[in-house]
Amino acid sequence: MIRAQAASLPPLGLPGLDPVWSRLVRVSDADGIDRTFHVLDNWAGRNDGDIPIGTLLCVHGNPTWSYLWRRLFAGAPPGWRVVAPDHLGMGYSERIDRPRVLAERVADLGALTDALGITGPVVTVAHDWGGIISLGWARAHRAQLRGVVLTNTAVHQPDGSAGPLLIRLAHRPLINQLSCLRTPLFVRVTTSMTWPRIPRAVRDAFAAPYRTAAQRLAIAEFVADIPFARGHPSRSTLDLIAHDITTLNVPALLLWGPRDPVFLEEHLRDLQRRLPQADLHRYERASHLLPEDAPGYAAAVGDWVGQLRPVNSAIETGLPLPADRPSTVGPSTVGPSTVEPGTVEPGTVRPSALAALEARADDDSVAVVEVGGACISWAELHSRVRDIAAGMAAAGIKPGDRIALLIPPSIDLTVALYAVWRAGGVIVVADKGLGVRGMGRALRSAKIDHLIADTAGLLAAAPMRLPGTRIAVRPVRIGRLVNVRHTMTALALAGAGQDCGPEAADGDEAAVLFTSGATGPAKGVLYLHSQVRAQLELIRATYWLTADDRIVAAFAPFALYGPALGIPSAVPDTDVTKPGTLTAAALGDAAAILDATVVFASPAALRNVLATAPKASAAQRAALGRVRLLMSAGAPVPAELLRQLSAVLPAAKMHTPYGMTEALPVTDISLEQIEVAGPGDGVCVGRPLPGVQVRIAALDRAGRPGSELTGLPGVSGEIWVRAEHVKESYDALWVTDRAAAAHPGWHRTGDIGVLDEQGRLWIQGRTVHVISTATGPVTPVAIENRVQDALGVSAGVAVVGVGPAGIQQVVVVLTGTGGPLAPLALADTVRAAAGRPVSSVLITKALPVDIRHNSKIDRVAVRDWAAGLLAGG
Repeated sequence: MIRAQAASLPPLGLPGLDPVWSRLVRVSDADGIDRTFHVLDNWAGRNDGDIPIGTLLCVHGNPTWSYLWRRLFAGAPPGWRVVAPDHLGMGYSERIDRPRVLAERVADLGALTDALGITGPVVTVAHDWGGIISLGWARAHRAQLRGVVLTNTAVHQPDGSAGPLLIRLAHRPLINQLSCLRTPLFVRVTTSMTWPRIPRAVRDAFAAPYRTAAQRLAIAEFVADIPFARGHPSRSTLDLIAHDITTLNVPALLLWGPRDPVFLEEHLRDLQRRLPQADLHRYERASHLLPEDAPGYAAAVGDWVGQLRPVNSAIETGLPLPADRPSTVGPSTVGPSTVEPGTVEPGTVRPSALAALEARADDDSVAVVEVGGACISWAELHSRVRDIAAGMAAAGIKPGDRIALLIPPSIDLTVALYAVWRAGGVIVVADKGLGVRGMGRALRSAKIDHLIADTAGLLAAAPMRLPGTRIAVRPVRIGRLVNVRHTMTALALAGAGQDCGPEAADGDEAAVLFTSGATGPAKGVLYLHSQVRAQLELIRATYWLTADDRIVAAFAPFALYGPALGIPSAVPDTDVTKPGTLTAAALGDAAAILDATVVFASPAALRNVLATAPKASAAQRAALGRVRLLMSAGAPVPAELLRQLSAVLPAAKMHTPYGMTEALPVTDISLEQIEVAGPGDGVCVGRPLPGVQVRIAALDRAGRPGSELTGLPGVSGEIWVRAEHVKESYDALWVTDRAAAAHPGWHRTGDIGVLDEQGRLWIQGRTVHVISTATGPVTPVAIENRVQDALGVSAGVAVVGVGPAGIQQVVVVLTGTGGPLAPLALADTVRAAAGRPVSSVLITKALPVDIRHNSKIDRVAVRDWAAGLLAGG
């Protein structure tokens, strides 16, 4: 086999690759031998006087080539040079006469940047084994280094890890020869690890430089050079680079695909430990070839380098630009909100989430009730929380540790939550309704340190691949099988009478709560203790909650807040992952046990309560009759539903707060206020609460939100919110956080709405639900309301847009039998009620809804179904 082959330019016509970027560069290597590299360089052909802001030095891994970075070239940040070489023996660079080891590849990269006249500032961008090579270059070129960007890679095998299984298999000599050299299997498998699968033409482009065994020789040698064993010739180089990463005092960005079968969560955690300053964004649907799975990575890299400090201060400090850029919101739209009498001024020092529990430490009355009879007093709750918190500290659980809770709503869950907070830990909670796969993905993304679970949770932890110390709620027979280290019972005994240390400070992390996943993979939402305290105070003040109140919540988080609010709480006997199964009898039983004064439930739950009310007993109806306040949230609540519920809860004031996982509550409105507002362009959710500011980013003609915020009435657009209780950030989602960077301190909700002349907010849908018609954007909620009013409160209605953007047609989808095309009379009724042209009226058995409240319609799924149907599917 002839090893040596000359370098060449790639063939023309490879998808996405501009031939203008390609050049051949001669370099003298460490042995004084001239070598020729194929390099992609967007600065090729520029005038010598053109000086870039900096250089993105992109380093590919094995078995790809510089083609991997074509999107970064196409979307290069303005003023930045982008350079991506093929390693010697790889891509279209020279095939040389002997194997190349890690130290030589690092040296090759340095010689190449010298030949190209790259003097800095440089941001390295790397994938796979290119990660360690790029970091080796960074270590040797600190004065030029401005930042580090890494996509799925590893620089070291974490303790106890034998290394990625697929790579270890390819490392074995026989398999290496068969998969890497004799056949193109290794190349083809690598480009098949994408989600969704990349087009055939792109896969072929990746394989184009590796058609023959001679061309694949470096691929096999690259794999063989991975130093798994201590005595491997490249091991000392790897160890040195991995060790010195921690001394790279520059900004870093990690872009990660969690579906990668090669580089796993432990590799990401190892990188985070070595680069604690790194920003992180997880593309939850991405796999190994992240630049293919997440095309938006190029814009993310451009945005990230754009927010770096100027070069001089960067070299001096090595720190990223703080996220406090001046807002584009003018002074006319951002002023202090009016604070109503009797409420707490923003900025006021508030009691902690544990203050109410401390205040009732000697109170023997009931704090938490489980339907079925079990209960715990305030005094018992306080004692258990303190003892378990002290036991956690003695067991080595540190303040700031993240602790996932896999316990169904119960006294045990309440105790665990407040014990974690008292120990200074951070609770991590994901919906059971996400399923094992969704929960696992969410909890792994939160970088948890420990797990508290009941038996079912402990058994689910292994298939979810959750890290962390296992803590059982109580002793279990399968403890050894599932690696239980502690039990809450044992921790309480160990901590009895011991000091559990100071409480968490306002600026400490309190919780990572996951969204419902109704609009994509569930997102982790990070709260600090100051934000939790502000939220509690706002809820208490808004709903006049006192120690005399008792709450039944069909939405577990509200029940869990009971002890922090100083009020007894209970969860009704229902499946919390299916709120629509809540019956009037179950709600009545919970209200009777607690003598409840407050009820919280989603619209779907309340619909079933209304439907099952005739089956409730006299005692259950009497208990519901003593409730003074009903709160419902999670989706728009029809006024007619609230009116009909007045027969079930006759003494209750009906309130519908508006908010989201990232900020709850934002506004509030009562049934009486809804009736005063009357019909409008959406669902009226009331005025912003004290201390809350709401602004609108107006929609353009194509239905896209703009960048300017306004508080003017009548402007339809994306809703932005600012308040003390708004989340701190999204967890491990730097790109998502950056989307709101134009207005620091504000949360972009993704909801579409409009403010009226009275300052009331009307919800019109989600940004992804806006229908882009030839006459401008159309929002769905107002049309749905008018159709629902015409058909009755029990009707399911979804309005979606079908067709190309700019000429989409309005389609109405109803729940019912028959179909899929609605009968002519029904279609005429819908068109008459809609108030605007409707192209089609369709019928389906059920509309897909969110898992948390069973109330938010997944209009994207409905749109896709309707589009397929109307296209003849």
